[in-house]
Amino acid sequence: MNTKVLLAALAGAVAFFLLGWAFYGVALSEFFASNMGSATGVQRGENDMVFWALFLGNFFWALLIAIIFDRWASISTFRSGAMSGGMICLLMALGIDLIMYGTTNISNLTATLVDPIVSAIMGAISGGLIGWVLGYGRS
Repeated sequence: MNTKVLLAALAGAVAFFLLGWAFYGVALSEFFASNMGSATGVQRGENDMVFWALFLGNFFWALLIAIIFDRWASISTFRSGAMSGGMICLLMALGIDLIMYGTTNISNLTATLVDPIVSAIMGAISGGLIGWVLGYGRS
């Protein structure tokens, strides 16, 4: 793994982290709170969040995308990174959210179907940034 991949992953992790805060912590927090399932006590309060774990999770998610872009997809532009990042995040979120909906009571179907859309938007922005960093300095 080279330095450029790590830098792209770091940039993507910061973007995922900040976008997650903007979407889930601010813009859509009431929506998701009102579309919880019957499970209780599963959501940490803002003061109880484990931010180092949250950031590391975002870093490893961005690292996976950076490795895919660099090693197998040869993605090195914002545009191609945004398109691919959005698609990867949409499909992964659909898979994860539908499995969670089918096996837990954490969210209702509305939240289960909205979350992949949010994930796709976050993936497009972060993926674009990852692609741009990977292509930075190439002619």
